[in-house]
Amino acid sequence: MSRVLVVRNRQRARPLNTKFLREIVRVLLVEELSQDDFEIGVAIIGEEAMIRMNEGYLRHEGSTDVITFDYMDASRPKGLAGEIFVCLDEALAQAPRFRVSWQNELVSYVVHGILHLSGYDDKTAAARKNMKREENRLMRRLGRRLELNQLNSAPRRGKTTAK
Repeated sequence: MSRVLVVRNRQRARPLNTKFLREIVRVLLVEELSQDDFEIGVAIIGEEAMIRMNEGYLRHEGSTDVITFDYMDASRPKGLAGEIFVCLDEALAQAPRFRVSWQNELVSYVVHGILHLSGYDDKTAAARKNMKREENRLMRRLGRRLELNQLNSAPRRGKTTAK
């Protein structure tokens, strides 16, 4: 059993408190989803990098909000392993459409990626509806526990670790 969580900021559009984002993801995994075994990387990237990934790996034209790579194998049937790439520029563009802050939209992309790693998919209308319902439930719970809009504030003093 391991708890490895790496969060990286690879964009320059907005300042981002990666320590706080790491804490949000830790709360999601450990406290909301009761995950004890995970090796997850989260990278916040810009539009150009997302276009390259989307076109290079998925053969889809243009940008997208989140791309998830699942690295699980049969040796770890209950754990999660993978990488989640989130486009901050998409969050900035889409947030007004959904009447939420860009920070809230960004976290919803991370939640979406974690749900993919947890076995959810959005390939059919029914699966998409089920996944969206769970995403909304988790976002409400995270929003009650944490001040998501603080993602663009200066990092808090002290260490945050996934335990």
